[in-house]
Order: sequence, then structure tokens, then C-alpha cells
Amino acid sequence: MGDIAALGDKVRVTVGADGSGAIEEVEERKQAIVRLDPRPQGQYQQVLLANADQAVFVFACAHPHPKLRMLDRFLVIAEKQGVPAVIVANKTDLVENAKEIFGLYEPLGYRVIYTSTQTGAGVEELHDTLKNKISALAGPSGVGKSSLLNEIQPGLGLAVNEISKVMDKGRHTTVTRQMFPLVDGGYVADTPGWKSLALWDTEPEEMEAYFPELRDLVQNCQFSDCSHTHEPNCAVLAAVKGGRVHPERFDSFLRLRAGQE
Repeated sequence: MGDIAALGDKVRVTVGADGSGAIEEVEERKQAIVRLDPRPQGQYQQVLLANADQAVFVFACAHPHPKLRMLDRFLVIAEKQGVPAVIVANKTDLVENAKEIFGLYEPLGYRVIYTSTQTGAGVEELHDTLKNKISALAGPSGVGKSSLLNEIQPGLGLAVNEISKVMDKGRHTTVTRQMFPLVDGGYVADTPGWKSLALWDTEPEEMEAYFPELRDLVQNCQFSDCSHTHEPNCAVLAAVKGGRVHPERFDSFLRLRAGQE
């Protein structure tokens, strides 16, 4: 069971004489970012955002230290839920070469935008990426999301941050969610719920399907039920040993496959 109507849904409404409205129809969703109800024993599918065109994950190059394992988890969830992912590597002015940190994601097919509000780097590219799209925004606290949004549209970051504070305090299905319009077209929805999204219906053997660098390798493993940890003639282990799969990504895969954070 899930939300009948949620943020991002396209609906048809009837407006009454007093100006109030009633939803008459909810159009079919092309997809939805969902999670289980965060309350104990919850089995309700809570829709964080419907019809998102992309998920934009903002992480800092430094201050705070980039949590790439968290990013890998976010990317797996985006892959599973069918939402194209964009990575924003912010605060590039604090490191000498941001690509040494985030460059491993580009060969996997993920777009990485390198940004800095101090130098202005990447801000226009991020603006163009958000334009005319519904974007789910997520990332750890302190990475500079609000500052980036303020550079794109003055006041936007402050508005998003105020809603985020309310959501972090509430963390229930009744907490208000909001999409923020962009003056040049499109919407941004801050979705801090990604932090508690659970891969609740994911079987361990399907995890490799959500790692682009692994999904085509597994068919070459000797055993169909290969765990990619110790088996002979494992194509995944061979790719890791040969440098074709990044060891940190492989470690994230093993942890997520085992149900670890």
C-alpha cells in the first residue's frame, strides 16, 4: 500500500465556489521514489517524490569529508527506483584535484558536476542541469546545498533549508513536503529521507544489477549463484584484481549485498 497522491503527482482538481479544491484524478506515475514508513513495524510505502526526472546528490570534496559509501548507497537506490542520478562534487576550492575523489564515477556513466560557490565553478552547469526538470535533491548536512541553490536562485537555498529542518524534526508521513519552482523552469524538491531509505525489497543476488560496472560481468562467472567473494573463475573478482572495478566500489557492493551500511 502506498500514498494515493504525493508530491510530484500530476492531478486534476475541481475548484469550489469558495476557492477550495478537490482532487478528482491522479494521473499515472512514471515512477516514484519510495521508502517504508519510518515508524516501527511500518509497511506503508511512503512516496518521497513522484515523477522525478533526476536525483541530484550533493557531496563535499572536504569539510565534511566525502562519504562515498553513502553516495554509493544513494546511487544504488536511484538505479533500483529508475531515477537517473547526477553527482555534484561541491567545495572544489578546498582540494587540489576533486577528480581524484569523484572521478571514478564518470566512467560508470554518472554525470559529475564540480562546483564551488567561492569561485563560481560549475554553478551555471548545475543551473542548466536543473532547468525544466523535477529534481530530487539529497546529500549529507554541511555539504553546501543551500549555498549552491542560493547561487542559482537567490533565496531558494534558504527556503529549502527551512523545510529540511522541519522534516528532520518530524520524520513522519504527515510532515509537509514541498517542491520549489525555479524561475527558469523546473522544480527542486529537497528529499532528506534518502538517508533512511531502506533497500527493503532487494535480494542480495540482485545487488550487482545496480552497480553499472558489475551488471555485465556476472554472466561470465562460473557459478550462477556466485557471491563474488571467493569462488573460482569469478569474473567480478578478476575485474577487481585487474583494476577494471574500483576497490572502494567493490567494498560498497559487498557491504550492501550483506545488508550493511
